[in-house]
Amino acid sequence: MDIKALSEQYGKYAIERRRYYHAHPELPEQEIETCAQIKEDLLDIGITDIRTMSNCHGLVATIHGGRPGKTVALRTDIDALPVKEDTGLPFASKNENIMHACGHDAHIAILLGAAKMLFDCRDQLKGNVRLVVQPSEELATGAKAMISEGALDGVDAIYGSHVMGALDAPYYGISSGPLMAGAAIFNIRVIGYAAHGSEPHRGKDAITVSAAIINALQQCVSRMNDPRSPLVLTIGTIHGGSRFNIIPNEVKMEGTVRTFEAGTAVEEIMRRIVENTAAAFGTTAEFHFEMITPPVIHDSEKMVLLAKNAAEKLYGKQSVCDMQPLMGSEDFAYYLQKVPGVFGIIGINDVAKGYIYSNHHEKFDFEESAVVRGCAIMAQFAVDYLESET
Repeated sequence: MDIKALSEQYGKYAIERRRYYHAHPELPEQEIETCAQIKEDLLDIGITDIRTMSNCHGLVATIHGGRPGKTVALRTDIDALPVKEDTGLPFASKNENIMHACGHDAHIAILLGAAKMLFDCRDQLKGNVRLVVQPSEELATGAKAMISEGALDGVDAIYGSHVMGALDAPYYGISSGPLMAGAAIFNIRVIGYAAHGSEPHRGKDAITVSAAIINALQQCVSRMNDPRSPLVLTIGTIHGGSRFNIIPNEVKMEGTVRTFEAGTAVEEIMRRIVENTAAAFGTTAEFHFEMITPPVIHDSEKMVLLAKNAAEKLYGKQSVCDMQPLMGSEDFAYYLQKVPGVFGIIGINDVAKGYIYSNHHEKFDFEESAVVRGCAIMAQFAVDYLESET
């Protein structure tokens, strides 16, 4: 079967579906219409073996091959972000303050395009293709919900991909080892003692203590972490105070940690800094830390080689590059804990054409040929995996 020819044949279809889903984004845990429309799209293709999940707005569908064999899963995420779009696209979001600013609209279109190609060739497939339509990636809860309801039951391997502004177009990035960092979220509550702003000595200023904690926490990165092991620590929000002349008695902060390390070392260091810094100024602090997703690590050389060969077969060796580790996170990691798999990066950064904005930016966009490339590589990987011996 000629996957590249099929991708060119169905490229307009995939791009049209990308534009539809871009215009109709839904937030995590609210993807009711998105999931329902994807089901309709699959039925229109001719795929009827579809099961919707009861614990989340996701579904799985199966393309049954004409020859017996293994089962390979292809995954897409479907949720959007609480971002007010500023792209000026004719198919911009119709839902106020919600945008597909991370590219999940492209991921849906890539899956649908690949599904259309593979369904057309189903009699030639040596095995089955499981389509995994996953919600709530942005909350890092969707993959676990899908797995708990049997999305990977009977699956031998899984493939996923992501359009990424961190990689130049038209490269396909793939490499062994660490790819995307594990993510943690943390919350800090500093408890001081209120006083009049003109009499700071009578209170315990939760704001200045919070500033000291923020500065001290960066010691985790610069002086307590092995520089050969990437670590990011970011304070994302800080709230405290009610009036210009009142020393506040409470400040709340939240942030994220990104790391490829397992275990609780970072958490323990942070807790010590937060609690002891607060105590040094006569205040107290509460610290809560939660690891929400493990890192994406390619530990199957076979899966990486299959994905690399699929891209090279379609677009030549010059189209593939080694992908440096990213500090962003992906709950695709949970699938890799269950079955062998691979996660490819589709480059979309193109300064000459004005595609310069990163994922999560309100102007995020990309040349839509990336969708066609993504469809082709996904479908080619599925065919090649099913034909492989292992």
